[in-house]
Amino acid sequence: MGINNDKPHLWKSDIDSSIDYYNRWFMEFAPAVFRDTRVKTTLRVNETLELTDNLISLSPAMLLENPWILPILRMSTCPPLARDRLSGLAGVSRTLISGMEEKGNPHLPKSVSTKQLYGDMGRIVDIINNLIDPDIFTWFDDQANYGAEDVWRAASVVADRLCGSDTNPIIRNEQERRQLTLVKGFLEAKGYHPAKPQPGSTFKDLPPGKFSFHLNVPGKLENDTDINIPVDIVVKRKNRNNDEFPLLIEAKSAGDYANVNKRRKEEANKLANLRRAYGKEVRLNLLLCGYFDPGYLGYVAAEGCDWVWEHRLSDLEQFGL
Repeated sequence: MGINNDKPHLWKSDIDSSIDYYNRWFMEFAPAVFRDTRVKTTLRVNETLELTDNLISLSPAMLLENPWILPILRMSTCPPLARDRLSGLAGVSRTLISGMEEKGNPHLPKSVSTKQLYGDMGRIVDIINNLIDPDIFTWFDDQANYGAEDVWRAASVVADRLCGSDTNPIIRNEQERRQLTLVKGFLEAKGYHPAKPQPGSTFKDLPPGKFSFHLNVPGKLENDTDINIPVDIVVKRKNRNNDEFPLLIEAKSAGDYANVNKRRKEEANKLANLRRAYGKEVRLNLLLCGYFDPGYLGYVAAEGCDWVWEHRLSDLEQFGL
């Protein structure tokens, strides 16, 4: 017997409740986080402008030494440049651009010679210089007649562009943190304790009564190749055999219907990879919040997934916790 996947007569009311729940959270959370992010981003853009003499002195050497400024440069052109577009125009690898823009660790490839990197940076700088947005960076038309107010205004526009391109990741990351915090509180109230897995550990190292977030569960692809499957929530139920397969839960949230239906095969693929490794009895469960329509629910139910709604977290008890 399922938790929610076998109760389609309840889906409509649960969908409505989930949308209301998500929208209340969004209205309370979004304005504050966007304001905070926009201020931090504007300061980062200003730092870039100071470093490059308001983009006038942008050079390959400067970009080599400061790869973190690349996303700001991409948003300074007309039109703003996507990573793939810049890669194609400049004739540089997508991997190079991704590395330069990696959050928390912007870097250049170690396997590429300095001479080649310098050439790549030169081509990127040429593209940026040719496409600088003159409506934002007005001093490119009149370098003798601009002031601090013009620079701040330009930084604000570029920051808005950056925040706009980061909107969905900001929301998803914060929503996931919130969902995991709620589950952590629920499990600890039931007497469970968070595990501290060592690098390389899997679900097999998780003792009964423990839970972990973002833990690898080995699976198999269609060609029988081994694959590590990161699972958001892994729980080893109390008072069970140590060899019993753990409870696996993916935290999912969505602010619109279109996105979930584009991504609904992700859960089915994860479950298929798990079942190839452990048999058809394996279950992958979902924690849902937001816009999940009957089409999505019907699809994942047919694939063997069950789910708990965040607005009714107590349903987790039905998993034998």
